[in-house]
Amino acid sequence: MTYTAYVDTFARDNLPPADQLPEFIFDFPELQYPDRINCAAELLDRALERGWGDRVAIVGQDFQLTFSELTEKANQVAHVLLEDWKLVPGNRVLLRGSNTPMLAVIWFGVVKAGMITVTTMAMLREKELTEIVQRAQITAALCDKRFDEELIKTAQVNPLLSQLCFYNDADSADSLEARMASKPVTFENCDTSRDDVVTIAFTSGTTGIPKGTMHFHRDILAICDCFPKSTLRITMDDRCIGTPPLAFTFGLGGILLFPLRVGASAILLESYTPESMLHAIHDFHATITFTSPFFYRKMSELIPNIPVPTLRKCVSAGEALPASIRVLWKEKSGIELIDGIGATEMLHIFISHTEENAKPGATGKPIPGYLAKIVDFNGNDVPQGQPGRLAVKGPTGCRYLADNRQSNYVKNGWNLTGDTYLIDDEGYFVYQARSDDMIISAGYNIAGPEVEEALQRHPSVADCVVVSAPDPDRGTIVKAYVVVKPGVQQDDALVRDLQDHVKQVIAPYKYPRAIEFISELPRTNTGKIQRFILRDRAWSESQKQS
Repeated sequence: MTYTAYVDTFARDNLPPADQLPEFIFDFPELQYPDRINCAAELLDRALERGWGDRVAIVGQDFQLTFSELTEKANQVAHVLLEDWKLVPGNRVLLRGSNTPMLAVIWFGVVKAGMITVTTMAMLREKELTEIVQRAQITAALCDKRFDEELIKTAQVNPLLSQLCFYNDADSADSLEARMASKPVTFENCDTSRDDVVTIAFTSGTTGIPKGTMHFHRDILAICDCFPKSTLRITMDDRCIGTPPLAFTFGLGGILLFPLRVGASAILLESYTPESMLHAIHDFHATITFTSPFFYRKMSELIPNIPVPTLRKCVSAGEALPASIRVLWKEKSGIELIDGIGATEMLHIFISHTEENAKPGATGKPIPGYLAKIVDFNGNDVPQGQPGRLAVKGPTGCRYLADNRQSNYVKNGWNLTGDTYLIDDEGYFVYQARSDDMIISAGYNIAGPEVEEALQRHPSVADCVVVSAPDPDRGTIVKAYVVVKPGVQQDDALVRDLQDHVKQVIAPYKYPRAIEFISELPRTNTGKIQRFILRDRAWSESQKQS
């Protein structure tokens, strides 16, 4: 590891021990980064040096920013952080908001100042924010004023979070925008190392306890120089659009970092429905989309009536892509979907394919820069055609923040993603299932135990179990089996009340879309809940209905 410019060394001090780190591969010339590098400078300042200053970098609902304007605003944010709020390099800064140009400006400003971004979705509640604040020891937050209620609650019970800095508050003289207005538009970027932590992305664990995945400056550049160039083949004339929030590494890479790396444009809009997504593609002349199979399925029903002549490439990730949706989208749009699997621990996509090599039912092959194989629970290679655990390595990999689950994810230098795959006779990796209890619904990772905990706070619930259940639109949904307390009426009104309750306790997208009341939960002789019985029941009931 090279010298760090960070005054606050918390992140580096809490990296996994060397013997628990994955093996990293940097075989390609594009991945040979210098010791001293700041990824924000590489994406913005180098763009100006290349003569891209007047090119459009970010498009929002009501305005756009050129590379010059984006760089200047990010520089002003960096000045505010260091001079007005007295933060120091290495501090973690929580970002809270929806996909707006201002959120992108702030992300780059934080990185330029040598701090560590912890971007969170606006949907998260106090409980989830508290877990993130405590695990990452966050002292400062930049929040869209429209979403400050839950963050204020978080600060009230977390003395570490002493600095709340709101933006998008035009009436406040202390708003970030007001402070930026008086700052210089030039800034000397923090002299960060390529292996300084630049972002901590939190992902749900199967137990419901979030895991902070730490990524370096070189990791940000590596994901920009692998999949987008070798497989997606993005050009500077592209305009990227997508549904995943910037708090998801899928969204951060696909709709912000990838286009800026090549001088293309990022389209950042706050929310979508399948219909509004198609209208946005049309209105903003988007050429590349990033979204989930759920959205492609829904958009396929609408696209014949909403022309999108500029669209040329479509990336599907976040959950397994059913062969039927691939075929349907190709039939309706004329465009072959580019499927991909990534992980928050790996930062972005590591198995995919070009359009010419697409194969229905298969995810693809390892992209240039990555290796992958299938192993059993002892780490031994599995014969071709047999299912096993997906293991991968490349220029990015898992580094959990002070978490003993590191040794579960990394074995013998390989990252074990928690997915079951097999390799077919043509060398394609074919998804089988999750290897753990994570529920993936419409691209969102949801931990069953976290939903169970929220349900158990309801006064009518005596016991419950949450499992995945198949769904034609979302792939899978959260289904809860609930045992109620004596005397409680089991009816549709209670179902709605339980669902509303969960939405108030944790992020609304995690709520159980199906609830079934049962008299008791299946348990072993020692009292352990047999989740597999209810999971199998949910899937078999779905097959009978279909």
